Amino acid sequence: MTDLDVAGAINDPQTRIIICCGSGGVGKTTTSAALAVRAAESGRRVVVLTIDPARRLAQSLGVEQLDNTPRPVRGIDTSSGGSLDAMMLDKKRTFDEVVADHATPEKAEAIFANPFYQALSTSFAGTQEYMAMEKLGQLSAQADADGRWDLIIVDTPPSRSALDFLDAPEHLASLLDGKFLRLLLNPSRGPFRLMGVGFNLVYSAMEKILGAQVITDVKTFAAAFETLFGGFRARAAKTLALLESDRTTFLVVATPEPDALREASFFVDRLTESGLPLSGLVVNRTHGSELEISAERALALAEDLESAAERTNGGDHQAEIAALRRHADRMRLVEREHRLLARFSLVTT
Repeated sequence: MTDLDVAGAINDPQTRIIICCGSGGVGKTTTSAALAVRAAESGRRVVVLTIDPARRLAQSLGVEQLDNTPRPVRGIDTSSGGSLDAMMLDKKRTFDEVVADHATPEKAEAIFANPFYQALSTSFAGTQEYMAMEKLGQLSAQADADGRWDLIIVDTPPSRSALDFLDAPEHLASLLDGKFLRLLLNPSRGPFRLMGVGFNLVYSAMEKILGAQVITDVKTFAAAFETLFGGFRARAAKTLALLESDRTTFLVVATPEPDALREASFFVDRLTESGLPLSGLVVNRTHGSELEISAERALALAEDLESAAERTNGGDHQAEIAALRRHADRMRLVEREHRLLARFSLVTT
């Protein structure tokens, strides 16, 4: 393994987006915050976005509250010309912004009032991740347009696998752009007209299962949303292309525990298969020692002290013996972590 060049990763002007990903509880938010502060104090104009609905980023940065709008972070050294903004994704507000930006006021009002949209924008599986892609696209577009930021750092949600963050946008776009909603909207068009009585039977069954009002809400939503269908997929594709470009890099975050490293390995494989740029592995909560004494040597010294004290009836060396045994325990932990990390062939820090 080689050490990860953190300074190189955040100071390279070609790097415009850093995505921190990994399983829950491994310190992704702390890592994202630390990278953001260091980059800003090195002269980068940084915005850090957390997709995690927990409020850990605000705590890490010492900010009272974060919302869907980038807010300046005070108390950092800006003498090098850098700056730091932070925000926390609000999926409902982001969805509302997308609708307001791409629909007429009349259609937007109809969509906002629709019960199906209200459920879709707040609790539908994949909405959080899809809106993260939308927000990332918005931030990137603003950065290109006015130069407010030259580095975007993303703290991803605590998903079990990378599939959630990378694939959920496509799944939601498929729903919004899909045949099912178009079928409900106009079953007499295209190939659906051939289904005739068969479709009517299916439709009647759906009404009985879901309720006529639910079907009506979905149809009303589809009618108002029809002109926006293609845009969702197009923007998701554009943002995915940005993630695949050399302007973006991914950092996988883990801890030196078997389960966390297995999850990290899965992330690495998934990112590699998708052709996404991977910089390395950040391992938090590792242990070290300033004394270059192995566990075996420390235990041997402790036993020598005990034996010497017994033979000579000498002074009390219990403090030294206890310290050596604690050092041996720590070195065993260090060696265990090194063995676990040795299984990875990518760069670590």
